[in-house]
Formats: sequence, structure tokens, C-alpha cells
Amino acid sequence: MFLLTNLAIIIVASISLSLLGVNSILADNGVDLNLTSLLIFCAVFGFIGSFVSLLLSKFMAKMTTKTKIIQQPANEQERWLVTTVAELAKKADIGMPEVGIFPAQQSNAFATGWNRNKALVAVSAGLLARFDRDEARAVLAHEIGHVANGDMITLSLVQGVVNTFVMFFARLIGFFVDRVVLKNQRGLGLGYWITTIVAEIFLGILASTIVMWFSRRREFYADAAGASLAGRGAMIKALQRLQQESAAQVENQMPDTMTAFGISSGWKKRPSRLFMTHPPLEERIEALRFGQ
Repeated sequence: MFLLTNLAIIIVASISLSLLGVNSILADNGVDLNLTSLLIFCAVFGFIGSFVSLLLSKFMAKMTTKTKIIQQPANEQERWLVTTVAELAKKADIGMPEVGIFPAQQSNAFATGWNRNKALVAVSAGLLARFDRDEARAVLAHEIGHVANGDMITLSLVQGVVNTFVMFFARLIGFFVDRVVLKNQRGLGLGYWITTIVAEIFLGILASTIVMWFSRRREFYADAAGASLAGRGAMIKALQRLQQESAAQVENQMPDTMTAFGISSGWKKRPSRLFMTHPPLEERIEALRFGQ
């Protein structure tokens, strides 16, 4: 969701600025690109796209997963959930997050939000139904670990840098096609605009592999934080339960756009490792066992 929202913002901003003629300011007399101005321009809008995505993340997470926020616990299960999140948040020295349940049969959970003291932690109904309390607590600790580690902010910074260079190189490619390939010598022509948009989409997808690598690395740190807060044995047990359910192919009812935020990616068939948001569960379990 974060990546798709970010890419959409960048593309819409690029089209809008092109229509307004802002890009032409970056060219000296319509002949040569001013690389310094171009880099500053790309950095400003690259980071704007990233941080707007971050600010929208909690709202969009609630909407896409249909998460019900627990305002007042209605039963013993909800009381346990809120109490456990409060205990783990205090232990991790962060503010109390909003706590919610989303209606998915697959066992999963996620954390998101722009502020580590005003985050959202949500679990699926399926996880609460099938995991024992120690396993569920470990999953919550993993998500609290993401919040305490500031993963959402760090992801935004990484994405902002990636956006900057995607926009920068897309415009260099557009300029090259317009000037060298299409032989246009009058300002920035149609070839520049079309090539730039196409290059942004292609480079954005390619650059997402960097963000996916970062996401996979953060999962190991969140697992370690979960082990610290809830116990190494409980964290390993929770991951093993997820592994069992993955093997049994329990239906994934969490939107694909939200899987990067979850305890598990929800993939029945693994994509290319370059585009995986989570490391394989066996690697995560091994890292906890051997303290890597």
C-alpha cells in the first residue's frame, strides 16, 4: 500500500507539474538541463510523495483491511488484547497505539502510523481464534517492535531517496530521448514528457527492490524486538505456527497492498526474492535460534 500510494503520488505530481509547465523551468533556455535545479526539484517532490504516503498510511490501513478499532473492550478477548498491547508498548517505551481487529481468516497482524507514539496495531480475527495467548502476544510484540524501531519513518526516508533518483534519472532519460533520438531542439517536446512518465514507472518498479530489501532486513530486527519483549521461545513458536498455516495454505484475506506491514507476507507461492516484503519464515526462525 505504501509503495503503490507513493508511486501514484509521484506520477500524478509529475503529470500535473508537466501540464503546468514547471518542468520547463529546469531547462536552461530549453536547451540543456540544469542538473542542480533538477536534483533539488526531484528531492523535494520525491520526499513529499514518500511522507504523504506515510501520513495516509494509518487511514488507508483501516479502510483497506476494514479494521475495527477497539474504543471500549466488549469482551474478555478484546480486554486481553488492549491490555497486552498496553503492557508491550510501555515495555518498549512508546505511546499507547490504537488497537484493532480486522476480519481476515488468515493469521496476520500489522502496525503502521507516522508517529511511534500514535501508531496502530491490528490483528486478524483468524489469528486470535487459532493462536494461543503466548503466540499472539509474541506477534503483538513483533509489531510493537516495528513501531519502537521507527521502521515506518525509516522506510519513508529510504523511499524518499529512491523517489529522488527515480525522478532524476527518468528526466535525464526523457531529455536524452527528446534531444538525441527524436532530434527535438525546441524546448522540451512530447517525447520528453511521455518518456519521463514511462521511465518513472519502470524505474519505480525497479527501485522498489531496494525498498523490499530494506523491508526484509527490518523483519529480522522486529523479530528480535519481539523476542526481547515476549520471549525468544514464544517468538519462534509464533513463527512456526505461521509456517504451519502457510504450508496448509490458509486463505489470505488481507489485501495484497497491506502485506508489507504484516507479520507474514501471506504469499502461497513465493515471488522473486527481489520483490518479497518478508524473508522466508524458515530464515527468520533460524536467525532467532542462533541469535543472528
